[in-house]
Amino acid sequence: MEEVLTFVTLTLAATLRVATPLVLCAMGGLFSEKSGVIDVGLEGKMLMAAFFAAATASLTGSAWAGVAAAIVAAEALALLHGFACITHRGNQVVSGIALNILAAGLTVVLGTAWFARGGQTPPLNDGERLKPIFFPVAGDNVLVYAALLSVPFTWWLIARTRFGLRLRAVGEMPLAVDAAGVSVTWLRYRAVLLCGLFAGLAGAYLSIAQNAGFSRDMTAGQGFIALAAIIFGKWRPFPAFGACLVFGLLDAVAIRLQGVKAPGIGEVPVQLIQALPYLLTLFLLAGFIGNAVAPKAAGVPYEKEH
Repeated sequence: MEEVLTFVTLTLAATLRVATPLVLCAMGGLFSEKSGVIDVGLEGKMLMAAFFAAATASLTGSAWAGVAAAIVAAEALALLHGFACITHRGNQVVSGIALNILAAGLTVVLGTAWFARGGQTPPLNDGERLKPIFFPVAGDNVLVYAALLSVPFTWWLIARTRFGLRLRAVGEMPLAVDAAGVSVTWLRYRAVLLCGLFAGLAGAYLSIAQNAGFSRDMTAGQGFIALAAIIFGKWRPFPAFGACLVFGLLDAVAIRLQGVKAPGIGEVPVQLIQALPYLLTLFLLAGFIGNAVAPKAAGVPYEKEH
């Protein structure tokens, strides 16, 4: 009984640790998607933020300087996405994919040029990482609690404030918002900047909290998983949070099951276990989640009528 309890406790703690970057990224993506701007570039923002967080923490010796650098890096990509899609009304999916490609290449180039480690940053010591606050075994650093608080905060901001009302309106009927004298462009820019803020925190968590440095392509598709969680949650904060926990649980169970022998099967293949979160992502994105209706203006560039 004690072993079972220990297994459950450690698995739940691991679930929360693994789900933290997904939750932060999903909450940020919700703002962008609610405003009508599709953000496939969540992966790229997280990756760029993770690199600059680890690089800055390594160079300055300060984890908080790393967090600030991560936010700046993600916001820069968010502004680039906004400039392409909002100002110049470009294709939002193509812009997001371009951001992912840019981040994947630029992090390796800069990492090699600055640290000569094949795209990696030097290992971070304890002083350069975000430390646990109450429970060292659980790894409950400040960004874990930020992720938990981000869910009710996102719900409140979208559902209970004037900004949220306008944000939802601009994602459904931008023409009506414009006719009311509210700038569609400014609203959408604020949404993508909020997305950049949360994606920056998610990237910082990956490299200076969950891990001790940056490694090439370390996001490993988590931006796409966060996007799947948004769709699974039907563009609502709490259901999206639940989806992130499901993904985190699968990942945590995969870690705990490595090397375990199942009756009649033998040792469970590590590759199969590690593929579970991605298989679930494919399952969800293939449309097996019921009727998930995106904001009506999502992906549609708005052009002001004269």
